[in-house]
Amino acid sequence: MERSHNEDLVVGRPTIGDAERAEVAACLASGWLGTGPRTRAFEEAFARYEGVDGAVALQSCTAALHLALVQAGIGPGDEVITTPITFCATVNAIADVGARPVLADVLPGSLVLDPAAVEAALTPRTRAIVAVHFAGFPCDVDALAAIAEAHDLVLVEDCAHAIETRVRGRAAGTFGRFGCFSFHVTKNVTTGDGGMLIAREAADLTRIRRLASHGVDADAWERYVDVDRHDYEVVDRGYKYAMTDLQASLGIHQLGRVEEGHARRSAVARAYDELLADLPLERPPAVPEGTRHAHHLYVVQVDGRGDVLRSCAEVGVRLAVHYRALSEHRYYRDVFGCDLDGTPVGVEAGRRVLSLPIGPAIEDGDVERVAAALRRALSRA
Repeated sequence: MERSHNEDLVVGRPTIGDAERAEVAACLASGWLGTGPRTRAFEEAFARYEGVDGAVALQSCTAALHLALVQAGIGPGDEVITTPITFCATVNAIADVGARPVLADVLPGSLVLDPAAVEAALTPRTRAIVAVHFAGFPCDVDALAAIAEAHDLVLVEDCAHAIETRVRGRAAGTFGRFGCFSFHVTKNVTTGDGGMLIAREAADLTRIRRLASHGVDADAWERYVDVDRHDYEVVDRGYKYAMTDLQASLGIHQLGRVEEGHARRSAVARAYDELLADLPLERPPAVPEGTRHAHHLYVVQVDGRGDVLRSCAEVGVRLAVHYRALSEHRYYRDVFGCDLDGTPVGVEAGRRVLSLPIGPAIEDGDVERVAAALRRALSRA
């Protein structure tokens, strides 16, 4: 997708190519727009990319998180530990199954769950941990998996930012019982909106696929390709969560270019590291050896964030906030008792974080333009 060099630079601009346009047109011409052959092809390609045996394509990462918790048997009276530095969808999925979200603090710099804070948050009601790989930087999966095993908890990995993330060559999303991914319009692979769920056990995937299609034992495509399955039975109370072929038409080719996009994101991140080194801000932490960062976001921390946002917007550089700590939001304080004192690192970071434009559409000149805008804004402070 061509971009005018005069327009605003924004965070998360999608890159859509001719292959996606052609696939969408072919899908429209086929007459099969719902869940069908393209969705299955996308699932298979995604499973290969993540190095797992299967995957279920869904309408969103929120749906994936919800179904993971449903399948794990999480419900009323249970507590689920997660991070304050995430989008509200993470905790809303916990609330949707009737459980209580408990916020544990994050590590400075990387802003991923602090395993020590998770240990401190455990109670007899704790049933699960939802770990968010923030910005594409992985959580300490070994420590969190060990906590989960020691206390008989379900570990769910929120990989909305982490399609390309690897730890010792192993994909994020494969360390817990479930891995949940996002294809929202801003993500490294987009289907406009959508999600994917992977699971360690084939039985979990089988039931989740059924739950995603109203709880019926054979969806419309299965009944179409196998006439002997023309009848179906509702065997579960399910949801309307299955991805459509129209969405998968984008995803198939987006995923095909994911490594190309990751290479560009990595180059942009390195350029920012160099250009911002002398500015009064906190840059993302170095990536540990044996770790692959997805570089979904490039997040800095600054003082006077509002002034910096406004100053950069004046010159056409639109920055974003990922995220204001969830404990700062009235709803989570009032309903679940989340408090600011419980997550001081997350609260402080949530008041200072800014995400810079990054992605395949960002050119070298754009990176320099962003750095200049930040230099100008911080010189005014």
